[in-house]
Formats: sequence, C-alpha cells, structure tokens
Amino acid sequence: MKRETYLNAALLLILLVIPLWAQSADEPFIITLTTRAVIFAIAGVGLNFALGFGGLVSFGHAAFFGIGGYAMGILAYHAQTYTPLMEFPFVIEGTKSMPVIWLTAIITSALVAVGLGALSLRTSGVYFIMITLAFAQMFFFFTISWPTYGGEDGLSIYIRNDFPGLNTMDPIQFYAICYVILLLVLFFVYRAAHSPFGLALSAARQNEDRIQAVGQGPYRLYLTAYVISGAITGLAGALFADLNRFVSPTMFSWQTSGEIMIFVILGGVGRVFGPVAGAALFILLEHQLGGLSEFWHIYLGAILLGVVLFARGGLFGLFAGREVAHD
Repeated sequence: MKRETYLNAALLLILLVIPLWAQSADEPFIITLTTRAVIFAIAGVGLNFALGFGGLVSFGHAAFFGIGGYAMGILAYHAQTYTPLMEFPFVIEGTKSMPVIWLTAIITSALVAVGLGALSLRTSGVYFIMITLAFAQMFFFFTISWPTYGGEDGLSIYIRNDFPGLNTMDPIQFYAICYVILLLVLFFVYRAAHSPFGLALSAARQNEDRIQAVGQGPYRLYLTAYVISGAITGLAGALFADLNRFVSPTMFSWQTSGEIMIFVILGGVGRVFGPVAGAALFILLEHQLGGLSEFWHIYLGAILLGVVLFARGGLFGLFAGREVAHD
C-alpha cells in the first residue's frame, strides 16, 4: 500500500514537472500532449469507477464523452454566433464560461446515464457490453445526421472558453485548469470508493447475494455508480472539446470507447490512479510510435496483450503489487 502511495505521488509529480519544463523550454506542443493525457486520465477515472469498483464492463462510455463535448460545443457556438439556444418557453443564451459549461456537461451526462443505465442494467455480461455499445453508436449516428451543429463535419469553436482570472488560450494556464480538475476527481473517487457506498458497491461486485442478504439492492448501487461514472466522463469530454476547440461525431465512436477502456486496463482496473498511468502511457506511445508508423496501434496491441497476460493488475499491479486499493 505504501509503495502504491509513492507511485501515485510520483505520477502526479511527473505530470506537474513535464509541462513546467516544457514552458521553460518553449515547447507548447509538449504541454498540449500532457494536457491530452490529463483529460484522457479523467475519462479513464470515470470509466474505472463503474468498471473497477462496480464490475460494469461498459463499452459505450464514448456516449458520455461525446455528450460532454457537444455540451461545450453547442453552448459556445451559440455564444460566438450571438444566437439563443432556446427561445420557447423562455430564452436560453449560449455561454463561454467554463464553469457553466462543465456544470451543464456533468448534469446532462448524468441525466443521460440515468436513462441508459436504467435500461442497460437490466442485462448483464456480454449483453450489457453490447447494449452500452449500441447506445453510444446511436448517439454517433444521430450527430452525423444533425446538420444544425455541423453533422459529419463537426463544429469548430474559434476561441477557447473563459475561466475567471486566467488566459485559457495560454497552454500552461489551460493545463493548470485540467490538472486541478484531475486532482479533484481523483480525490472524489478515492473518498467515494472508501465510503460506505463504495464498500457496498465493491461487495456487490464480488457477491450480489451477500449484499441482498443485508438489505442492499445491487441494481441501485450499480445505477448510482454508472451515473457518477458517466458524469465524470462527460466532464472530460467538455475539457477535450475545449482543448481542441472542435467537436465531432468521432467523440461518440466505438474507437473512443475502446481507447478509454485501454487507459483503465493499461494502468490497472480498480486502482484509483490506474487510468492516469494508462492514459499517460497511451499518449507517450502515440507520440513516440506514431512517428515511426501510422500503424502504431499494432505495437499498442502487443503491449496491451502483454499486460493482460502477464500483468493482470496493469502497470500499478506490476510495480505496486496485486492488492487493489479499494479492497
């Protein structure tokens, strides 16, 4: 446990030092890469809350990632075009305020997660995996056929949204925002995992009959975990869209769901900091191997296969031991 704590601290320190070094070396591209890693880490932490702590193998978390992205895109689009988002029964304006956009992304993703989870959790196993994938693909094809917001071409936002007191167009300042949000999300997930709810969720994952015997409903626990997971992933989607100043239907694609799953598996399923390590490794491989070949995913597949076969606990299981933090 102490070794894992040291690894967690080292990982956070590395993610802090790299952009500071890049800022001093005038390497804004490195800051952007690290920002991508942090945002993907938030998405991975979101999925890990459902997968690692609740045992819910969702292959459709791109739905929440995309909802968060489009929440940002739609609000910012109406703000930059000076057109109201809604005029009836009352006028709703667009906004460029990041806190308002984040809150909208979180609430919208959570509400969608309630509906999708209520239906999906009536199934289990491979059926749950496929129904979550099907829902994400429904959103994907809906946004392709949504010409109001760009359809297949996506939607561009010319200037990054605003945060009080900061210049968000400065890469290091936008990175600081994302880094602080990652810290807050990690703190929330850690406390939730060790709360009575988190312990009950972990027990339900291990033995549903035992939970039912003490008067707890596994369905309610799973649904709550799924909603929290979706809300966190939606927040990551809003940040990712702001980073790129662009949203498109690819945020809903099954490839996006697969990548978020890879972050969790590489870092360690059920480890609070596992997806952070997985996302950082993914971005590192993408940057280093992507320059060697456009088929760099072959190497990623080989590494993922090695992790699955020989390091079942991911990177954290390999270096910190097999004991999972929340057990």
